Amino acid sequence: MKPDLILCRATPTARALSEETRTIPIIFVVVSDPVGDKLVDSIARPGRNLTGFTNVEASLGGKWLGLLKDIAPTLKRTAVMFSPQASPGGGTYYMQLIDAAAKSTTMTVTALPVEDVAGISRAIEDFAREPGSGMVILPDLLTTGHRDLIIKTTAEYRLPTIFPFRSIVAEGGLASYGVDVGDLYRRAAGYADRVLRGDNIAELPVQAPIKFELAVNLKTARSLGLTIPPTLLATADEVVE
Repeated sequence: MKPDLILCRATPTARALSEETRTIPIIFVVVSDPVGDKLVDSIARPGRNLTGFTNVEASLGGKWLGLLKDIAPTLKRTAVMFSPQASPGGGTYYMQLIDAAAKSTTMTVTALPVEDVAGISRAIEDFAREPGSGMVILPDLLTTGHRDLIIKTTAEYRLPTIFPFRSIVAEGGLASYGVDVGDLYRRAAGYADRVLRGDNIAELPVQAPIKFELAVNLKTARSLGLTIPPTLLATADEVVE
């Protein structure tokens, strides 16, 4: 089709497109580690036909664990679910942030890689056997694509679970903290305008997220026997009744 510009979401999509063209400008959103995944040469100067907007900043790991502990103070252990095939660095990129944050808590953190749909159900069932357990779900194509199954199964085994996207809480997830994806798309539109007006995409720096969202589902919390602290509700961007 030879478009003037391509907009894409997520690392696997950006990687696939980068293998198809070295000339058509590509703007990505919701990509976690563009340097580590070799999509750009550097954050400040991408140097190729790709640039865009990431969905990670260093405090995310601590935010996820802190939110989980605020909602369920008795938790002792947390599993972090991700797909090794779809998560940046095979999962190591996010796990480094979470492991660093866990050092200042009393919770133990366990990586929980899953390969397919059957693995999701099996992993949740196995981890839920010990009391005082909770989960953090990392943002990747497998976990996001099968969020309905994760919501259903974590509810069945009464596992407090934190998700990366606000929309998942509206679908029944307990709580989420993560980047405002809509804001990334709005900012990408500005980059698209600049490229179409003649700016060199190789010189447009990759930008970090600047807006984050906290969402809580009170109905799900009640079904799990949890009471959400009023201070947390007061700071939430969305509370699902």
